[in-house]
Amino acid sequence: MATADWVVVGLDNGGTSNNATVVDADGRFLVDRLVETPSHVREGPAVAVEALVRAMHGVLELTGVPIERVRAVGLDTPGPASADGVISARGATNFGHPEWCGFDFRGALEERLGLPVVYNNDGNAAALYAHHVRFGPAAAEHSSVAAIVGTGLGGGVVVGGRVVTGAAGVAGELGHVHIPLRGLLEPDQPVPSCNCGFEGDAESVASLTGIERNLLPYWLTRYPGHELASVEPIAKAARMLRGLGERGDEMALRIFEQQAIAIGRLFTVAAQFMDPDVYFLGGGVVEAAPHFRQWFLDRVREHVVLREEQRAASELLLVHDLDMAGARGAALAALQQIKASDG
Repeated sequence: MATADWVVVGLDNGGTSNNATVVDADGRFLVDRLVETPSHVREGPAVAVEALVRAMHGVLELTGVPIERVRAVGLDTPGPASADGVISARGATNFGHPEWCGFDFRGALEERLGLPVVYNNDGNAAALYAHHVRFGPAAAEHSSVAAIVGTGLGGGVVVGGRVVTGAAGVAGELGHVHIPLRGLLEPDQPVPSCNCGFEGDAESVASLTGIERNLLPYWLTRYPGHELASVEPIAKAARMLRGLGERGDEMALRIFEQQAIAIGRLFTVAAQFMDPDVYFLGGGVVEAAPHFRQWFLDRVREHVVLREEQRAASELLLVHDLDMAGARGAALAALQQIKASDG
């Protein structure tokens, strides 16, 4: 197949939706908007794989590209998962159905499609896309680290324009890095726990799940008359918190301050082991009202402890186009692998 004739499909699998895109051999995206379909991950692996197949056929129909031109598929999912796309046997925040534990997601999709599938977790995919948007043709000359705050806390490490996956595929799982809690928690605040089984990792604080599971229950004991105290279930109250923060609600701001401290400390850890050019922050905060987004970014920056020379040489930036970043990053990773194999 001539270079100009083939394409790669990128599939971003999320807790509620799949997003799909198409990129040609020259790195041009053929889709300029979000193309979402239900992911059905809560119904188990078999249903979710079929939902991804439908997402791929839908985006090909949208772009008018016949399936015969698809050379490979890039897949990203929430982690933790192995480098080969096997969901962690310990479970994961977005994969609650018991059949997900240890499920070979990449292999199952590859078998179903009859096409090579290249896997990255969603944090890695978004990190790769953000890196290439920032550095363009010079991507191979730079490094970056990204923290993506959502239901969980995803992340990715990019060195030389490529995602660092590690021996077992879990490099860049920033959400499960343990952070110092002294000065972050209130004296009587319980140590936060994560769905992965860890205590005191970044995701246990800086995620929607962290709010629901750890932060909001505690802070409601400090603000018993708060309007969220009567909202049930607590997951609904957690989703309402950002809107209150945008309006300057005192309790909400104290919770988001703790999240900002957690992310700042996470980036401080990253600074010591990789000293990147850019620290990327993405997630719901990017979609927040501009004044709140800036307030949160400033709080994160305040808690990133860097040497003077590191601060002068680095940037703290937001990940834009986040809804599309996963699918686009997954597609770019597959494109990189094809070009590397072609020599």
